[in-house]
Amino acid sequence: MNMNATLIGQLIAFAVFVWFCMKYVWPPLMKAIEDRQKTIADGLAASERATKDLELAQAKATEQLKEAKSQAAEIVEQAKKRANQLVDEETQRGHAEREKIIAQGYAEIEAERNRVKEDLRKQVAVLAISGAEKILAREIDAQAQNDIVEKLVAEL
Repeated sequence: MNMNATLIGQLIAFAVFVWFCMKYVWPPLMKAIEDRQKTIADGLAASERATKDLELAQAKATEQLKEAKSQAAEIVEQAKKRANQLVDEETQRGHAEREKIIAQGYAEIEAERNRVKEDLRKQVAVLAISGAEKILAREIDAQAQNDIVEKLVAEL
């Protein structure tokens, strides 16, 4: 019986131990396990959100990069157009300046030609008077000579 009593005592002690564990040890352990499970689940959910956020950020960054490249290409195209426009404007300005210089040259040539014609007329008149003097064998006074030269220049 002694053995039975010891066995019963051990069973009672074990039952008390199990009851004590279930009453005081098991609930905090279960709470700790549940808290840990919740923490792990929250961490996994946060990880999934972070992964989705990262994917969204990468997609947004890719889109912004495409947009920036598009804007850069547009700016380069506008710069090329402006450069071509400036080249055209300078070419036109160069042509206008060339035409102006040519016209000025023609005007100078025309003025020089008129001056040379005038000088030539005067020389022809002087030669004509000189020839006339020799023919008449007399000299005309200076005032009369100038009057004749002016008349001849006007007629020529």
